[in-house]
Amino acid sequence: MQYNNRSFWSSIMPVTKHLLVINVIVWLATFVFGQRGLIDINDWLGLHFWKGSAFNPIQLFTYMFLHSGFTHLFVNMFSLWMFGSLLERVLGSKRYLFYYISCGLGAAFAQELVWQLSWSDMYNAITAEYPGYPVDQFYDLLLTVGASGAVFGLLLAFAMIFPNMPMYIIPFPFPIKAKWMVIGYGALELFFGVSHTMNGIAHFAHLGGMVAGIFMILYWKHNGTLTKGNGFY
Repeated sequence: MQYNNRSFWSSIMPVTKHLLVINVIVWLATFVFGQRGLIDINDWLGLHFWKGSAFNPIQLFTYMFLHSGFTHLFVNMFSLWMFGSLLERVLGSKRYLFYYISCGLGAAFAQELVWQLSWSDMYNAITAEYPGYPVDQFYDLLLTVGASGAVFGLLLAFAMIFPNMPMYIIPFPFPIKAKWMVIGYGALELFFGVSHTMNGIAHFAHLGGMVAGIFMILYWKHNGTLTKGNGFY
């Protein structure tokens, strides 16, 4: 008789584990430095609108390791833990990391595009209440942080690779196939983004991460990287 003595932590795949650790460490540093009034890491490394003076191209990468609070961090890290290790086993660690970062970048570019298309309407709304508000200062108000875009890419990959796997989602007492779960999430994000419901959440960035994921998974499926018996079901 054999026993599996692997701990919970050791059962997590290496890239997923490192992503979890990095995100938690960065959040702790953000919290500590913010409490001491030393530096606002989210403002420094979070994604700003490209027209603003606070924008730096490196933010397209760094923003996905920052979070606005513990709840934001917990939800994203729980999803990363839940889906990450399985996808890392299927894709392989290098391809999985490339996929994760690419989805995060896709989300960043989607958010920049949305800001570019909508900033004037938002600015007009502000100047209606505060006439003469400096446009340069307004640009720097546009900021987003979080791993959500990359995580939505993971959800998309999971649904495309394991489309019929049953998932249990609170509060529903019955299983939902992964493909329908993700389609539902995507439809909600599109609705919230178009209707400006739940403002303060980067809905189109989430969709950008999913769109980036679709192209990569379809490409890998087409070139034979993902096939039945090799990860694709």
